[in-house]
Amino acid sequence: MFRFRKLAVQTVISLFVIMLAAGCSSKPAPQEAAKSEKPASAPASGTAASSSPDLSKVTLRVGQTGWSSWELGFKEAGLSDTPYKVQYSVFQGGNLQLEAMAANNLDLGSTSEIPPIFASLAANGGNFKIIASFESTTLNQELVVPKGSPIKSVADLKGKKVAYVNATTAHYFLVKMLQSAGLSWTDIDAVSLSTSDGLSALLGGKVDALASYGNAIISARQNGATQLASAKDILSGNFLYASTPEAINDPAKHAAIVDFLSRLDKFYAWTRNNQQKWAEITATNTKQPVEQALDTLKKGEAQRPSKLSSNYEKAIASQQDVADTLAGVGLLKNKIDVSSTWSKAFEEELKKITSSSK
Repeated sequence: MFRFRKLAVQTVISLFVIMLAAGCSSKPAPQEAAKSEKPASAPASGTAASSSPDLSKVTLRVGQTGWSSWELGFKEAGLSDTPYKVQYSVFQGGNLQLEAMAANNLDLGSTSEIPPIFASLAANGGNFKIIASFESTTLNQELVVPKGSPIKSVADLKGKKVAYVNATTAHYFLVKMLQSAGLSWTDIDAVSLSTSDGLSALLGGKVDALASYGNAIISARQNGATQLASAKDILSGNFLYASTPEAINDPAKHAAIVDFLSRLDKFYAWTRNNQQKWAEITATNTKQPVEQALDTLKKGEAQRPSKLSSNYEKAIASQQDVADTLAGVGLLKNKIDVSSTWSKAFEEELKKITSSSK
């Protein structure tokens, strides 16, 4: 009996020692624990670590019109080292960017004043808010006719087929051009097409004129098209940046958007100081002569330097004038208060960016 009790006590003691050892081994030594932890991201300069979001986990989905000028430009200007990932997507117009934003496939998009007016009529208000404005050239926004066309003036378009890009600057400036010529929207056979389809229709003789912008106009001119009217004095030159309420209210994405806009402003300043280099890059990617790209860049910057703006009141008033014009000719059923589509969540940060870039 004594031997049995002694054996039992020894067994209990052994089990206790094993459990104690197992419990201790579940925690690494202080040095080992420190090594296993992932280092926290460094806070922004002058900001407490607790208030600085971790941008390394952010993927900012950015849209733009035409070609990947921002992605290539950031690399060339030494601005691509963002503390977050950027996923770029290229669209044929701001209207398509806002459609992507409505489906929550973009966090930041660029557009003219017109697409947001139409997009705001969609369900849920289009799932976007305009957060900033950008001043840029209004060149290469034109109404053109094909080579050898007998049409010599906008007034000659009465009863003719005219292609345009719906819900974009082309839509708006075509309305204004027709008004100036004493025509109404119903006086023409307006055909809504994408930029590429509109160009093909013009060159293929399926339409009599084309209202478009950017590469479509450049290509049309290269194929013998001539300008019937220019929108350079019709458009305000204000371009807008939109984001989703979700991205605006997310601290990390909000911070990433501020950083991206700051880099974008620096990029455009870089293009002004490196016009030959940027013209060469532009020419390669838009398939045009370098001389033509350089001439467009120089004229555009002389007309209206590309830069970020923090003047919300001026930008909203300009867009309201556009909305009132569209409503006045029946392209909108009711008047729209465009200020309801704006958010001033970035106002103070934009003021800092624009003040430092002067």
